Amino acid sequence: MTVFGVHTGLQHISSDDLRSSWHRIEALGYGWISIWDHFYGATGKPDDAECLEAVAMHAALACETSRVRIGSLVYSVGYRHPAVLAKAVTTIDHLSGGRADMGIGSGWAQVEYNAYGIPFPETKVRMDQLEEGIQVLRGLLHNDVTSFEGNHFTLREARNEPRPVQAKMPIWVGGGGEKRTLKIAAKYADGWNVPFVSPDEFARKRGVLADHCATVGRDPSEIRCAINVGLAWTEDSLQSQFGHLANAVRNGCLTGTDDQVLDRIGQYIDAGADQVNIALRAPFDLDALERLSVALKLA
Repeated sequence: MTVFGVHTGLQHISSDDLRSSWHRIEALGYGWISIWDHFYGATGKPDDAECLEAVAMHAALACETSRVRIGSLVYSVGYRHPAVLAKAVTTIDHLSGGRADMGIGSGWAQVEYNAYGIPFPETKVRMDQLEEGIQVLRGLLHNDVTSFEGNHFTLREARNEPRPVQAKMPIWVGGGGEKRTLKIAAKYADGWNVPFVSPDEFARKRGVLADHCATVGRDPSEIRCAINVGLAWTEDSLQSQFGHLANAVRNGCLTGTDDQVLDRIGQYIDAGADQVNIALRAPFDLDALERLSVALKLA
């Protein structure tokens, strides 16, 4: 069964507005709510810095909801040590009663790293960090004791206690890079998420993921595949939400009539999407989410 979720950006919004939004999203019948991990807004501008911190808001999401899965799409391994993340998300799992999902990526928003004095190495190094980091997470979240020796992270008989509520907390990899990201997902992830691509591009990347799975001897059906899309019933809505990025994300947005939006969602499902997440940016248009919920007959 396809899960429909909502990915809530943490930029330019108050914690009170986020909490009330989560309540309404859950009441509308969506099955997933996630947060992102950024210190600045998504525009990449050095003065766009109004953004709430992700781990704290992930914990708040756990406490403010009672039914939905609560995800992170995705924490950056470049400024989040995976062992510390494992401890944090385990606590969040306890706060939520076993509804937490862990997401990890290599990081991309260099403006944040530069502003905070955090090293932003070349792509290969960041991908190496991701590959080591997800192994650290798998060990600490899925096993009682973990030892790991890498170039970036080292664990020696490390324990993560108390254990998560879930016997095996799902670990997601975010991103569309076909040489490393999808290969890492094939080897280590329980879920893979990519934002703002068309159904055809989603299907093609999912095929690349399946090829990597074949190489490492894994059944691709073991990896849950999710697409993040925009929701803009009109062109004006698209422009107001995404501004100068509107054309870049257009192919990954749901727009038009109810029937056209449902048809587009069907194309993603036919392309292999197990989960479709609506990616919101403040100010959130919750009425648009309600319209979609009614069309999908979620509530």
